[in-house]
Amino acid sequence: MSGFAPRPNHFEWRQEGRVGVITLNRPERKNPLTFDSYAELRELFRDLKDIDDVRAIVLCGAGGNFCSGGDVHEIIGPLTERDPAGLLEFTRMTGDLVKAMRHCPQPIVAAVDGVCAGAGAILAMSSDFRLGTPRAKTAFLFTRVGLAGCDMGACAMLPRIIGQGRASELLFTGRSMSADEGLAWGFFNRLVSPEQVLTESLQLAAEIASGPTLAHAMTKKMLHAEWNLSIDAAIDAEAEAQAICMQTEDFRRAYEAFSAKQRPTFKGS
Repeated sequence: MSGFAPRPNHFEWRQEGRVGVITLNRPERKNPLTFDSYAELRELFRDLKDIDDVRAIVLCGAGGNFCSGGDVHEIIGPLTERDPAGLLEFTRMTGDLVKAMRHCPQPIVAAVDGVCAGAGAILAMSSDFRLGTPRAKTAFLFTRVGLAGCDMGACAMLPRIIGQGRASELLFTGRSMSADEGLAWGFFNRLVSPEQVLTESLQLAAEIASGPTLAHAMTKKMLHAEWNLSIDAAIDAEAEAQAICMQTEDFRRAYEAFSAKQRPTFKGS
């Protein structure tokens, strides 16, 4: 499907070439999430599974901050009045957003500046790449509001990114991880200046978008799926995945370009 033109009500969407850009845009509150923005983000990432002309995503926040998490007044307050069924409905919905991000085929680049807390930290964690700034402060602060650190997949995903001990520290204490810690621990791919973080994120996303689309989607799929596989099962699964990629025109074009000592042009087929 092409001609994708969503008009979200609770964040901004634009497309630059083959890169889709999602901007959380409530800068006066450091871009918190609401019930509606959770659901709308979930639906957008679900819809992206069928979109051909968007091949990478940049996720960012407006006004010098990434995302401050769930809005205290619009989410946390109302949740204290919900019955158990209503609470489970909400937590499953937030988890579905993470599932949608992990299962959309487009690689996601998070441009993280300033505050990146709570559900905002989860959005960054769930992305495929994270570019941060020296002033980025990332906190999985659920314990500070009396909740467990096991929120939206954090106990499964964060240890795989930064290690079990470091993840335990952040999830039990709720303290902020500095940008330097995030870089040293592997949470951030690199740190850049606040003025350049969006530009460099767009450049990275554009580079990815110019590559072999199906192959990138397969890499993302297997990175996610192989967390639950043995090494032997992973090797077998990758053999099947690579055999599928070898049937594409992009694979043939790459060979022909290599033979002609040229740079390949990938067309996503």
